[in-house]
Amino acid sequence: MAASSNISAEPGPQHSRVPDPQIWRALGLMSGTSLDGIDMAMIETDGQDRVIPGPSLTLPYEQGFRERLRSVLGGLGPVAQVEEQLTQLHADFVRQFFALHPGARIDIVGFHGHTILHRPAERRTWQLGDGALLAHLLGLDVVADFRSADVAAGGEGAPLAPLFHAALAAPLSKPLAILNIGGVANVTWIGEGPEILAFDTGPGNALIDDWMRQHTGAAADIDGLAARNGRVSAPHVARLLATAFFKRQPPKSLDREDFRDIVPENLSFEDGAATQMAGMRWWKAQPGAYESAWPVSRRGCAPGRISRVGRRRA
Repeated sequence: MAASSNISAEPGPQHSRVPDPQIWRALGLMSGTSLDGIDMAMIETDGQDRVIPGPSLTLPYEQGFRERLRSVLGGLGPVAQVEEQLTQLHADFVRQFFALHPGARIDIVGFHGHTILHRPAERRTWQLGDGALLAHLLGLDVVADFRSADVAAGGEGAPLAPLFHAALAAPLSKPLAILNIGGVANVTWIGEGPEILAFDTGPGNALIDDWMRQHTGAAADIDGLAARNGRVSAPHVARLLATAFFKRQPPKSLDREDFRDIVPENLSFEDGAATQMAGMRWWKAQPGAYESAWPVSRRGCAPGRISRVGRRRA
């Protein structure tokens, strides 16, 4: 997991920020590559192997902002304006959380932001979100910019969830794998000892979401209706699986746009949706690719910088 750097400032009065000596009360915020909205979850944790889930919420993006966010992917367009609006939306969402849970005590907020560029081979990764501004707006300490230090040191900077997965899986039999499917899919393999292997497996729902947007204007294939009514084009799946990414050994990670040019052509709407879904299931289409690492148990789940209160980044 990526390291974090610190930005210090004076504490604010709005909410308790003094942590229990053993347990931290953290509020996590995530804007995923699916471009669908903000996910929020509260946990209590010792930072090691104890995780107590708390309330969680999702705030869907309205269509206009979703398109503005999409327009800056790759670091193009009005990045500064979109970043400020994204940060404001996160602040508003946290205020909604406190309105729904007025007795909640939060020690720290984890603010991932939204990835608009990820090129670890070039030691570049870019997540929109102003952690210092969010701390100023909320009066709470904020941890942000999770990936930059790891990527700068030659790491992949993704996925970020393996140690959290390991903490959740502490009481479960091992080895096991946890598969997370967002805009990009990733897997965490947890061995019987201290071994953890985590990497991006390939495109998740980003491709089919983009297919639906292109053909219908819908944000997603709700309940898989389009894909279920189509037929898979094996040549198109083979083209997807022939890309260099699938031949690389882990650790490895993806940018949301890495597969943008490998989309079905000359297919009906339903057949294209079915083919996109088949491509997402690459680990079944490539048996034995990582056979020695796969465990007997598999589980699935759907989809820094510390800014102290009172100081904004210049």
